[in-house]
Amino acid sequence: MSTPAHIDDAPAPAAQRRETRTRTLTPRFLAKHLVRFALSLTALLAASFAMIHLIPGDPLRKMLGPTAPKELIDQRRHELGLDDSIPLQFLHYVRDVFSGDLGTSFISGQPVTQIVKDGLPNTIALATLATLVALLLAIPLGMWGAIRTENGKNQRTETAFGALTGAAVAVPEYLYALVLVIVFALTLGWLPPAGLTGPASYILPVIALSIGPAAMIARVARVETLRELGSDYMRLARAKRLPAGRLYVRHLLPNTLTATLTMGGLLLSGLITGSVLVENVFAWPGLGLRTVEAITQKDYPVAQAVILVYGAIVLAVNFGVDIALGALDPKSTVTARKES
Repeated sequence: MSTPAHIDDAPAPAAQRRETRTRTLTPRFLAKHLVRFALSLTALLAASFAMIHLIPGDPLRKMLGPTAPKELIDQRRHELGLDDSIPLQFLHYVRDVFSGDLGTSFISGQPVTQIVKDGLPNTIALATLATLVALLLAIPLGMWGAIRTENGKNQRTETAFGALTGAAVAVPEYLYALVLVIVFALTLGWLPPAGLTGPASYILPVIALSIGPAAMIARVARVETLRELGSDYMRLARAKRLPAGRLYVRHLLPNTLTATLTMGGLLLSGLITGSVLVENVFAWPGLGLRTVEAITQKDYPVAQAVILVYGAIVLAVNFGVDIALGALDPKSTVTARKES
């Protein structure tokens, strides 16, 4: 990394490199990741389609009950197109998905698209808030831990930091949720224990979802900060005795964010798909609650749609992270060119 001639007046090194990095986001790099995204999406469609056909037994028999006459089952199978050939069924399935038709719930008779529309925004809102809280807590904590333990000093702080963040990562989110409900909702009565009744309803589930990710990101942020603290531009900045705010916020912070924000993007998709148990603890009206209901009640169209939607979210977030890395880190596009 080149050192600015006047670091106290110069922008952060990350800002200086932004123009060069953007130019490295080549059409070949974009095309390669678009093709990879399309292939992954095709595989996801095939897997979600195969779900109904791999279920032991006859899903229609389970839907209509063991006493349903064969004529009724055959009629329903014809209405759903399940008596067509498998390739034709797959083509119809792909057509329906891209037209927004995800089928009908076996249990409620409600369009699955409407079920997804009702639940997914609440799940995304919960996961997004948890990701933001995790980042806002983790980045300062990781930087503080690195500054305190730089060059092997404050061994007790380093040991405590590693032990506490490691323990926080190891505990499942649903255990945090149970403890928070017992303490702050049932015992103290400070916050609502379940449902979505207002802004206060977000507090406990967001905390439960953000503790583990915050600890994980803090560990990454500490490692990235330690690496940057040993760089030439930071040594020069310290030699010039810059104020702590300018030193750490203007020069150090931007250079520690690439890996941290990348993990934050991946955690967002992970929290969207992994909030199922927390949503059930808090009876949160999101897609996670409907997922458990669909599985326990054998509502296969809903379960199939949830798998498809969650998978598409993960693929989209991963694609976005790859493109962001290509813009922020020239090594990504260099690697892509070499692989091509």
